[in-house]
Amino acid sequence: MISHKEPRQIEQLIKKQEKLANHCSYAIGGTAEYFASPHCVTELVELLRYCKQQRLEYTLFGIGSNVLFSDRPSTNMMYISLKELLQFDVKDGEWFVSAGMPMSMLALAGELIQSQSFQFTHLLPGSFGAGIYMNAKYYHGQIGDVISRVYYLDAAEPDLEIKCIPVEECKYGYKQSVFQEKPWIILGADIPVEGHRLLSETEIESILEKYMLMKDNKSNLMQFYAFFSGEMKRLTQPDTPAFIQEIEQYRTKNKHFVHHSCGSYFKNNYDIGQSIGALVDHLQLKGTTYGGAMISSHHGNMLINVKDATAEHILQLQTIVSEAIYKEYGFIPEPEVAIIK
Repeated sequence: MISHKEPRQIEQLIKKQEKLANHCSYAIGGTAEYFASPHCVTELVELLRYCKQQRLEYTLFGIGSNVLFSDRPSTNMMYISLKELLQFDVKDGEWFVSAGMPMSMLALAGELIQSQSFQFTHLLPGSFGAGIYMNAKYYHGQIGDVISRVYYLDAAEPDLEIKCIPVEECKYGYKQSVFQEKPWIILGADIPVEGHRLLSETEIESILEKYMLMKDNKSNLMQFYAFFSGEMKRLTQPDTPAFIQEIEQYRTKNKHFVHHSCGSYFKNNYDIGQSIGALVDHLQLKGTTYGGAMISSHHGNMLINVKDATAEHILQLQTIVSEAIYKEYGFIPEPEVAIIK
């Protein structure tokens, strides 16, 4: 069930001349003419209706961990972040988690009820809504395996009423879902946890309050890592689960949280039999730079912002990688990152 907080007036929601670099993990993006971050579904609906009335286009995103904003954003676009849409409702045998909740919050909640089902989300950057949209995965775990139904708005319908769809109809595959085919706005999902102890609302609310009180940019990868790694250690030490330790070691070894980035830039092509990172390594492209951007010397599928990179710098590296892979392997890798103009 989705609750509706007391909504603010539309004038209070919209910010003018907002730097998009402050709302993505790349720390890249020009100044948006219109920006908003609704706290509840009612505010989101009012924003969508305002855009229609004012003939503004709009684009939606979450925490911004998998987006690359333009250096020159459209002046007729409302940029809407759902990262303040934070709700975690606990019922016996089920949770409702809203779209703006960080995916890594699931790993913490899972440890509180002694479930291994959510460990794969530990240190997965990004919002739960984005994870639902792209069926976010790590190792053998994926979001489509842990949810039961998704709540959404159909932007094509004028009434903008809340609807839901069972997970069996979500068409989940490797980083694929029905949401990529429809003009639907994901609001959150139900998660079955039957058979585990009831999660204490006090426990999860305490963690969420600390997260909400963070003063710095919630899209910052360094801050993200410090918070969720620290909370996981607080909850599990001295008996931190082996898989959680493996995730920590893998991501720190590959310097995932040292520079601004979107994590893996390209989707893997499993017909080839090797990851994109391995192909880039074979082509000896790691460490290649363009402007302030670089192909990570630690992970070939990470295009990182090392020194005030622009979107143009990242896109040039994308072209370098794409052309080299096409020449050697005969296919053009598909970007995983959403490029928002």
